[in-house]
Amino acid sequence: MRIFLAIYLFVIIGAMGVLGFRGSISTKPPLEVFPDMDRQARYKPQAENEFFADGRNDRPVPAGTVARGNYFNQQEVFSKDFEDTILGDTTFLEGKNADGSFVKKLPIEVSYELIEQGKEKYDIFCAVCHGAAGDGNGVTKPYGVLAANYHDERLRNETDGYLFDVITNGKGLMLPFNDRITPEERWAIVLYVRALQKSQNPEAEAGI
Repeated sequence: MRIFLAIYLFVIIGAMGVLGFRGSISTKPPLEVFPDMDRQARYKPQAENEFFADGRNDRPVPAGTVARGNYFNQQEVFSKDFEDTILGDTTFLEGKNADGSFVKKLPIEVSYELIEQGKEKYDIFCAVCHGAAGDGNGVTKPYGVLAANYHDERLRNETDGYLFDVITNGKGLMLPFNDRITPEERWAIVLYVRALQKSQNPEAEAGI
């Protein structure tokens, strides 16, 4: 018993000696077992740099270059005769018309390859919450995180642009995917969601 107490006391003292007391103040550098990338070689902004002739880390803008805006203000910065199918195309990039309303249909050509791409991206980014069938029965449902059911009448009647906007910017607990999925892939997902909706809500057409 005495040996056990001695070993126990030694372990406690050793742990406190190495880790210290939580909340204590010390001027000594902390003990780092795995420093990882806490201190990596990098240039700090507005700092000195002996490599360049001007002695600065920050590099000046190359001579002769002109800032031409971004994707969303094409009409303001380009001439009227400038043509581009993607740059500044708010319909393709935002799912909205020029007046800010959502586009009703996909602004790109529908193909079998596009719907296959939509299924691939849906399975990766969407199925975990919305379910493989788009009915909201994903793995998060048992934990109280309810995802939208794409077969609800409200979403079946929504525009394609609205679905694209939700994928892009997120809504509620859903995070935005604009930094993970390209615009074309987002439209492909919208197309696949429409296919899921049709599969669960078929319409009988007269004469067939």
